Amino acid sequence: MLIRIYYEDTDAGGIVYHTNYIKYCERARSELFFSRNLSPTDGENSGFVVRHIDSHFLGMSRLGDTVEVCTTLVKKKNSSIILKQSISNDGKEVFVMDITLVFVRDGKPHLIPEKFSEILC
Repeated sequence: MLIRIYYEDTDAGGIVYHTNYIKYCERARSELFFSRNLSPTDGENSGFVVRHIDSHFLGMSRLGDTVEVCTTLVKKKNSSIILKQSISNDGKEVFVMDITLVFVRDGKPHLIPEKFSEILC
């Protein structure tokens, strides 16, 4: 997924504010569902929640740049997945994170619905 860096994404020096990389990854994960006319939730009381993030800031991006977010599956269990998401700017990796997501229903871990497994694998 390509994302343009806007003024609102940057600090006073025109460099992307660090937390925005996590937001870009979230946007890319949501887009995996939206591009298939699905919602990342499965009803009002279910969906994926973040359990753990391990992030590494490797470079920087600036106002006007276009970055690319890539998402790959690392591991899938019954109710959780680990994804690797990386952000590249002009072919150079500037951010990478491993994120553990747990599918919950009514606040408790639940089997990931098959229709979601197909999207995330």
